[in-house]
Amino acid sequence: MIKMKNLTLGYKKEKILRNIDLSIKKSEFIGVIGPSGAGKSTLLMSMVGTIKVFDGKFEVLGTNMNNIKKKELNKLREQIGFVFQGYNLVDRLTVLDNVISGMLKDIPMPRAIIKYYKEKELTKAKEIMDVVDISKYSLKRCDELSGGQRQRVAIARALISNPKIILADEPVSALDVKSATKVMDTLKKVNQTYGVTVLTNLHHLEYAKEYCDRIIGVNHGTVIFDGKSSELTDSIVEKIYATLKK
Repeated sequence: MIKMKNLTLGYKKEKILRNIDLSIKKSEFIGVIGPSGAGKSTLLMSMVGTIKVFDGKFEVLGTNMNNIKKKELNKLREQIGFVFQGYNLVDRLTVLDNVISGMLKDIPMPRAIIKYYKEKELTKAKEIMDVVDISKYSLKRCDELSGGQRQRVAIARALISNPKIILADEPVSALDVKSATKVMDTLKKVNQTYGVTVLTNLHHLEYAKEYCDRIIGVNHGTVIFDGKSSELTDSIVEKIYATLKK
């Protein structure tokens, strides 16, 4: 689903990640770990075309990212769901409205404005809200919910558009342990129920070890480790989180 070969990524003239070789398959649950500033978010954001490709080969869902056109990029983004650390919900709207906003490309603007949803749209929303366990909050405004509940709304919004990939950028870093566990449980359930490939940046190493089938360790502008969580030894962890000597 994602192929990177000798890939160098960055912003304007600054190269952030160099010589990246990765191949990501359907239905994988992958955690990206590393210290702050290592390039974890750069890696994720590159998959929706917001990061400059300096060199190498890069494909996402069969689309060549090296010279992607706007029309191709828009089509690609329709197949990718994004979950942000800050939720990016419309707080004054209900949970239901926020979830259905994930399928606005399929709802005519006049109906969207007056919040008139067809039965099939409501049925789909109900199914997704059941999966992430937020149905009981469907008519509540999002600003009435806890952080963990809001993040599950964000996951539902990403999922309702039937994405092939979900990118979750530090989805639990702002949450308490109980809420973070619930969110990670939800991402895992979505991965297993729908076969969606999940790629998530994680600040907490223990969550990566517990939930991810595969871990990618990033530091010093490159991939330090790529393998199963069971292969992640203490010495490898030290190398991933090591600071550069001056």
